[in-house]
Amino acid sequence: MTVNGFIQVVVYLGLLLALVKPLGAYMARVYEGKPVLLEGVLGPVERFIYRLCGIRPTDEMNWKGYAFAVLLFNLLGLLALYGVQRLQGMLPLNPQHLPAVAPDLSFNTAVSFATNTNWQSYSGENTLSYMTQMLGLTVQNFVSAATGMAVLIALIRGLIGRSASTIGNFWVDLVRGTLYILLPLSLVLAVLLVSQGVVQTFSAYKTVPLMQPTMDTSGKAVNEQVLPLGPVASQVAIKQLGTNGGGFYGVNSAHPFENPTPLSNLLEMLAILLIPAALCYTFGRMVGDTRQGWAVLAAMLIILVPLMIGAVWAEQAGNPALKSLGIDQTAGNMEGKETRFGVVNSAIWATATTAASNGSVNSMHDSYTPLGGLIPMWLMQLGEVVFGGVGSGLYGMLIFAIIAVFVAGLMVGRTPEYLGKKIEAFEMKMAALVILVTPAIVKIGTAIAVSMPSGAAATSNPGPHAFSQILYWASSTGNNNGSAFAGLGTNNLLYNITGGLLMLFSRYWLIVPVLAIAGSLARKKRVPPSSGTMPTHTPVFVALLVGTVILVGALAFMPALALGPIVEHLMLR
Repeated sequence: MTVNGFIQVVVYLGLLLALVKPLGAYMARVYEGKPVLLEGVLGPVERFIYRLCGIRPTDEMNWKGYAFAVLLFNLLGLLALYGVQRLQGMLPLNPQHLPAVAPDLSFNTAVSFATNTNWQSYSGENTLSYMTQMLGLTVQNFVSAATGMAVLIALIRGLIGRSASTIGNFWVDLVRGTLYILLPLSLVLAVLLVSQGVVQTFSAYKTVPLMQPTMDTSGKAVNEQVLPLGPVASQVAIKQLGTNGGGFYGVNSAHPFENPTPLSNLLEMLAILLIPAALCYTFGRMVGDTRQGWAVLAAMLIILVPLMIGAVWAEQAGNPALKSLGIDQTAGNMEGKETRFGVVNSAIWATATTAASNGSVNSMHDSYTPLGGLIPMWLMQLGEVVFGGVGSGLYGMLIFAIIAVFVAGLMVGRTPEYLGKKIEAFEMKMAALVILVTPAIVKIGTAIAVSMPSGAAATSNPGPHAFSQILYWASSTGNNNGSAFAGLGTNNLLYNITGGLLMLFSRYWLIVPVLAIAGSLARKKRVPPSSGTMPTHTPVFVALLVGTVILVGALAFMPALALGPIVEHLMLR
């Protein structure tokens, strides 16, 4: 790894950590219902929404009521997005007169955006109208992110509750998270992106003459090019901040209209991890001990930083097969990467987007070296808890924390405790569901795809790389990430239906057990710490938490990785 690469990693992480405390403290005030600076402007809007929807902010829900509200709201959003796609040809703001989206692709896309996955089996500029992009996708980018944050806050209330039967009001958490956090941040980021040249317009696509004519694949002369336009900056802002991912264009943030400059690239990369990182501090503030939040953040960084450096190193080292041919790879493995970003910014983005539940890309992961591609894949397979999605990553990591204290309790022969709450049989059953469901979903999805003729036929490479493409697809959809190896053609009936089901199961089979744990913990009395209580803010606990996450990820996926990127790396040697 070069000095320049190391400096870029340090600058990126330094800027991220500098923003954690101020944003985390602000979000804690939002969810605790305390006054915030924006309340004078947005307070009337919040109260109007409550009156319009018949929401009584003082009414709280038990965990079952909270879970029902989450599922109902997400189901309605999914159906609405499906309907918008199917009626696209008849709706306004469609200057390119794009037809209705096919039923199976509409199902896959509706599920994808409702579950905060944003997997895309299509190219946005050729498939979706401006109305579908805004009313369908952008709206879901806001509310799916706000849903994940609301579930996290419910779990935190369960940890701090004292013999309570309720864990808050989902509708209030949804509204406040959207109004006071996601909307203002998205507005600021969208303006900054527009200043860098990211497109934001309702104009139809423009046809412009080429300064230098070229040839198409059939040898015919091409003298003009169509420039796809649209309301891009507004969608890019929330897709990054909400760890939704996807993109207005098919190539996501590798497109110059979506990510034109090094500064826009830095802003978008920071946005990927900004809220998930800051929520760690929010957690510490809400439980009354900021050391708890810093401990969880430290565990995430201990896993992420070596993997990020490893990805940069693997790509800067170049492709061994090309080295043997005497091809100059001074800049590293530049295949599939934009020259305006280079290897380092591409590798940082690849690890950040898969560490978070984001999935947007500024380079094609399918063109990475085997080891460079293994790292983003394994980051997803760890369960999207190394920052993870907004809310969902942290509540996943807190489940691992519960498992870690249970293991520690077994070691010393005591009933395990976390933040003063005893961890008993019910919590462990639910926690086991959370950590086991996702690996099972991923491996079942992989098995289905590799065993079906249409699944294998969609790959673009033979041998272990073909298996890696399918494993990456299942890992991405099964962990609600949304990134792709880009060499796998997934816009067919098998991948659209199977992928949609994987995304549904992996989102809601985790949310319901997490809320069940929240409800169970809320009813328990707080146990005062004793000499046998394991502190959960110390380096020892951080090491135990990191070990638990890595051990589960290694046991679940090392055999599958050995069949794909690992054997491919050995074959190159």
